[in-house]
Amino acid sequence: MSLFPTAQSDPALAPYRAGLLFGFFNALTWQIGIGTPMVLFAERLGASSFQVGLAYSFVFLLTPVQVVATALLPHYGFKRVSLGGWGARSLFLAVPIWLSLLAPETGRPWMVATLIWSVFFFCLFRSLGASAMTAWFMGLLPPAVRGRYFASDQFLSGIAGVGTLVACSALFALLPIYPALLTQYVIALIGSTLSYYSLKQLPDIPRPASISLGSVWRDTPRHLFSPSPFRHYLWLAVWYAAITTPIPPFAAYFLKVGAHFSAGQIMQFEVVRYCGVILGAWVLRPRIDAAGAKPFFLVTLGLTALVAVVWWLYLRHLVEGRITMFAIYFTVGLGAVCWTIANLNYLPKVAPAAERALVISIHGAATSCIGGCAPILWGLVLKSTGPGGAPGIDAGVFQWFFASVLVSACVLSVLMARLHEDTTTSVEPLIIGNALLNPFRAASSLVNLIDARPPVRPAVPPRDVKK
Repeated sequence: MSLFPTAQSDPALAPYRAGLLFGFFNALTWQIGIGTPMVLFAERLGASSFQVGLAYSFVFLLTPVQVVATALLPHYGFKRVSLGGWGARSLFLAVPIWLSLLAPETGRPWMVATLIWSVFFFCLFRSLGASAMTAWFMGLLPPAVRGRYFASDQFLSGIAGVGTLVACSALFALLPIYPALLTQYVIALIGSTLSYYSLKQLPDIPRPASISLGSVWRDTPRHLFSPSPFRHYLWLAVWYAAITTPIPPFAAYFLKVGAHFSAGQIMQFEVVRYCGVILGAWVLRPRIDAAGAKPFFLVTLGLTALVAVVWWLYLRHLVEGRITMFAIYFTVGLGAVCWTIANLNYLPKVAPAAERALVISIHGAATSCIGGCAPILWGLVLKSTGPGGAPGIDAGVFQWFFASVLVSACVLSVLMARLHEDTTTSVEPLIIGNALLNPFRAASSLVNLIDARPPVRPAVPPRDVKK
């Protein structure tokens, strides 16, 4: 049986096989280029917690670029903008490859700065390409195959993502640090190149009408600050993003410099986190139509509070061991995908139909950008100097970080429990490709001013009167 659709196995989906190949190869790239391997590379060069938080946050901070880049679509079309962004980002993967070839025993400040700037430009051009992706695919795919396509995209991206993490773990275990990093970034570059050429095989769709960025600038403050169900939910979502976005990079950084786990062991934890994401997506997604989004929000916040408590106990040396870390990472993945599933289903319910695309973009940009500031600010507070002057992380302050996460999760649970949710009308959930498998960056995929889907399906009777 073929992993990808063919004319024999799935003739309706086969013409869009190149898009699935793009998702598969793209997972090889982002797992390394803006994930934990990048954090471990920065740490090896001597980056401080602030520098690690800064590099990790670029993918979030640059989401406003996606709004501005949307204005390019009427002039250049979806395909050219996507290819331009994805092609240019590949060039900046050569920088970490070069740095890994230098293999310094002790990294120098200019090397850390060079790596961070390479991540910045990688994320900049990634945002440029992402501005066109969702609308392009939604306009290209016939309604009859959309569900099957995105399910296949999630499946194949999951295989590629887990395979990449397992390969990274094995490379760290079998090779010295710099040869392992060199091999990983070569894999990322190959994945980026193949994803570019896969994308190139897809046809373009008609260009959208001209987009007025002036109206975006004029209407955005109203949606951000005027009383409405959307504004109420938006700032709760921003708060959640601010407390959870710093967890993955600083957890990896602390485990390396504070708990002295090997890079291979940390990547094993990442595999378990990804398994939590996949299992959560598989088990929970079919149940949200019956349960509604609010219970998923509350489950997420409960899991977030549990992670904060166990991390605090770990930092206090009251619990320890790899089993504890496996449990923490699995719970982080499960909680993140619960929130993503709930968000994709609840957000259309509070987005006014007439301004749906703008409102959803505002949500994605605000949660990504403001949430992305949190790792930078916490990086400044957590920064410390270890033995011999090496950069480190202050374990005492890290305890206060998780204490703040616990308090925030408890307060958010109370506020989320008061959210109004209309379960009597079925609203088309948002579909953004493999977002369920990349939950910490899913919000950035919502930044898109082109709405290719009808916002609301016909009303259905309440559940209690259904037969």
